[in-house]
Formats: sequence, C-alpha cells, structure tokens
Amino acid sequence: MKPSIPKGTRDFTPEQIVKRNYIFDTIKSVFVKYGFQPIETPTMEKLSTLTGKYGDEGDQLLFKVLNSGDFLRKAKDMDDYKKLSFQIAEKGLRYDLTVPFARYVVMHQNDIAFPFKRYQIQPVWRADRPQRGRYREFYQCDVDIVGSDSLMFEAELIKIYDEVFAKLKINTTIKINNRKILEGIAETAGIPDKMIDMTVAIDKLDKVGIEGVRKEMRERDINDDAIATIEKILAVDKLTDLKAVFENSEIGRKGVEELEEVFYFLKYSDQTNDIVFDITLARGLSYYTGCIFEVAANDIKMGSIGGGGRYDDLTGMFGLKDVSGVGVSFGAERIYDVMEELELFPKDDSHNLKLLFVTFDQESFMFAYKALMQVRQAGINAELYPEPVKMKKQMKYANARNVPYVAIVGSHEMENSVLAIKDMSTGNQSTLTVRQVIDRLGFDTSQ
Repeated sequence: MKPSIPKGTRDFTPEQIVKRNYIFDTIKSVFVKYGFQPIETPTMEKLSTLTGKYGDEGDQLLFKVLNSGDFLRKAKDMDDYKKLSFQIAEKGLRYDLTVPFARYVVMHQNDIAFPFKRYQIQPVWRADRPQRGRYREFYQCDVDIVGSDSLMFEAELIKIYDEVFAKLKINTTIKINNRKILEGIAETAGIPDKMIDMTVAIDKLDKVGIEGVRKEMRERDINDDAIATIEKILAVDKLTDLKAVFENSEIGRKGVEELEEVFYFLKYSDQTNDIVFDITLARGLSYYTGCIFEVAANDIKMGSIGGGGRYDDLTGMFGLKDVSGVGVSFGAERIYDVMEELELFPKDDSHNLKLLFVTFDQESFMFAYKALMQVRQAGINAELYPEPVKMKKQMKYANARNVPYVAIVGSHEMENSVLAIKDMSTGNQSTLTVRQVIDRLGFDTSQ
C-alpha cells in the first residue's frame, strides 16, 4: 500500500516544528502578559455538545466519530440524516475551541474565579474543502474571558492581536463590527426574522462580491426592497453616520454605542497595526451577540488569520445562564503560511544542532562521549554519531543535519586532550580544548 495522509492534513518536518513553536511561544508570551491561564480539553466532544452551535453550515463540517461496533448495519434503513448521525456517532472532533471552553466553564464553575481568563492552544478539525490556507486539521490559539460584560476586554483582545502580530512582524488590518449593528440592519430593512440568513450572506462578501451576496439573499427569501436597504446601509463606513440610520432601531444604536466605547478604550494605547470599523464584517458563527473581530494580513492574499467576538450566553446552552464571554482565535496554520511566504521567520538557530562529534574507533568514541557531556552541560546543542563507522558516512550525516561545527576525535586529539573542530561553512579546521570550544560557541558553563 502506498502511504498517504488524509486530504487537508499535513506532516511537519523538524524544521517546520521549530518555526511553528516560534509562533506558539510568541502568542503564548502575550497571553501570559495579559493574565490568561492555560487549559486543555479533549480532542473529542459529545456530538450533542457540538451540534447546533455553529449554524447549519457549520454543523455540516463536523467530523463525526463512529461508535464502537457495527452500528451502520443496524441503521441501514434509516433516512433521517440527523437521527442517523446520533444513532451511529455519539462523538465528534471539536470544530473550534470556544464551544468546548463553554462546556468546560459550566462543568468547572465551582473551581474557577470569575472573570475567568483562559488561553488554549490545540488542534481542531473541520470537514471543509481543502485549499490554500484552509485545512481540515489545524491549530487554533484561543484566548477568552468569561464572566464579565466589560467592553474593556474587547479593547484588550484587540491589543493582544496588535502586539502578537507586531512581534511576528506581520502587517495586518484588525477589523471590528458588532452583531447588534447587523441586527439593526435587519430590523431597519424589515426582516428581523431573517437576520441569520442575511448575516450568512454578508459574511461571504469578500469572496463572492455584492452580486453574489444579493443572489444568496434572494435564495434565502429576502425581498428586493430589503436587499436595497441592506446594500445602502452597508455603504456606510463611519460609526457616527449610523446613528441616524438606526433612528428606529434600539438594538442597532446599542451596537454603535458599544463600538464607540471600545474605540474609547483604545485611545489610551498605541497600536502598530490598523484597526478599522467594517460594517460588512459578519462572522458566520451564530453564537456571537456583540463585538466581532477579524484579522487580515496586508502583504499577502490569504483568508483571515484571526477572528472572534462576544457571546452573551453560550454557557446557557449547557445550563449556566447569564454568563457573558468574549474571545479571539489565532489561525496558526495560516499565520505559518504567511510568515513562510514573506520570509518572516527569524534566522535564530538556537534550536538547531550546533556540534557533532565524529570518531575513528571505540576508544576515541568514549573520549568523545565524555567531551559531549561537558559541552551539553554548558548548554550547547550537541550530538555524537552513534558508532565509529567510515568518516565519509559520518560527515554525510553532518551535512544532512546542516550542523555548523564538527568535532573530530582521533588518537592525536586523545593524547593532547583536545578536539579538532571543523567549521563546516568555511572548511577551516582548528585544534581547541573543550573549554575553548564552549567559549567559541558563545556559552558559559557558569550560566
């Protein structure tokens, strides 16, 4: 059988893992700076926990895990898809980290202090069509606060985005809107009952254009008069101008007021990246109720590399009412692709192998082993080729590992308690003591 992996997944080489960990460590450092605590949740959740939280389109992208045993045989005559799903699959791979987090809060409500600020870095799965920047298995880096209505946290999350992307040297535009504004648009257009249909259509504006949005709204039974009103409001790009538009919509005015307060908080901090109000920003997930966010990379064509928003009662689905939350997510895989294409990863090689010992026989091998222990103790990333085979084979391994220095140990080196150090970039060779090797590579045993 020819080995392969499922579509929409990837293997990562050691070099790629180092780069990805750089992203994770950078994001984590900012999370910790802002007082967030780490948690983890299971890869699988009960299907009942996941279903109904992401809208109809999101539910269709859930990976379902078959129950143990041949349940398909028992269910072969059932036609109802949803009933069939729960008959044969009680569990599903998590679609995001927010819904499992809401479930976690409810289950651990007596053990945590509110407001609870948590971060979580784990993989998620979506049965989406694989394409550039979109995978079926990918990591999310989430940060959320539950148990507070304060709009200070919306501003804090924007600042977290700003600081992380500044550290990663990615030029971004951080877009912000409010679902209450979208509700106000639907109310003003006379279709409050079609708000979700309108939102799903608007959310695709950057992909299909206004014609595509208009076509989808018609397909969702939104009338032409309402569509015309919606398009007119979407053309407004200033918050202050929306107040007159929402003269008869209290929910719309509330959304404007919330955004004004968030921008007021942001006045007290400097921003590196652009932060803009975007009335067309919708975010497809149905659990958002207040401010919503999305981040786009400016220097490369790529889907959003971050997004999130306020959810007023997500925990209510699990029995804990009136607990508001707000959070954002970083799309680690897309961030990786952006940094790779723009060559933004630092050249720092602190995670790479610095020194390889090669030997001629068993006696020199043991001498090298003792020296290996000393240089590792000094903090140098070092390795000893596991057997004294032909030198050509050992040097071939050194080249494959891109190791900058090779320590050659033979009878002369043992007699004089030195190492023959070869600089692999220049080919130059020098004779040094172990202490001199440590000094040359910039480490100190006293550290």
